[in-house]
Amino acid sequence: MQEQRRVLNAMALLVALVLCLAAAPVCQAAEKTTIEEACLKAAEAASSRSKEGGEAASIYYEQCVRSLSSDRRSRDAADLHTLAAVAARMAVEHASATEARMKGLSEAEESPHARARLRHCLDLYAAAADVLRDALDNVRARVYGKAAQQLAAAVGAAETCEDVWKGEDHVPVAGHDREYGRIALLALGLTTGIVTTA
Repeated sequence: MQEQRRVLNAMALLVALVLCLAAAPVCQAAEKTTIEEACLKAAEAASSRSKEGGEAASIYYEQCVRSLSSDRRSRDAADLHTLAAVAARMAVEHASATEARMKGLSEAEESPHARARLRHCLDLYAAAADVLRDALDNVRARVYGKAAQQLAAAVGAAETCEDVWKGEDHVPVAGHDREYGRIALLALGLTTGIVTTA
């Protein structure tokens, strides 16, 4: 659990760095880039700001490449804009799938306390899915600042859901929470890496 928190903290530092870099004209959305190049830039940024340094960058890079490479749409992407849109779409899909999983678990759960926790998580993921859909629309419309704000707001659903289970030995949604958090951070990192000039 501590290792997972450490990785999420390293990824959060990456997001903060990327948000700072977004204020300067660092990259253009239309520049041709590969999955590896986009992930390498994000990983290098994470390394320069993270206390874990190279280890955090290595973890982020591997997860970024693995996630994007697993989706056919990103393999066909030629620029950062398209990769950011694919990552945002992946986050929407994962939030929706997690929401459905929560609903199924809640309906099957016998314990009223566990059922209440699952319903709380269900509400969090339903709200996150809605915000992520709006973020995806903004990425597609090239309104990156607004999209980044929406993605940042949606990132917290996983951690908030896990907080509901503090003190419990078994967290039935832990795997889904980690995966969702990783994908949402990836979408946020790629989106905030795009700088538009006014």
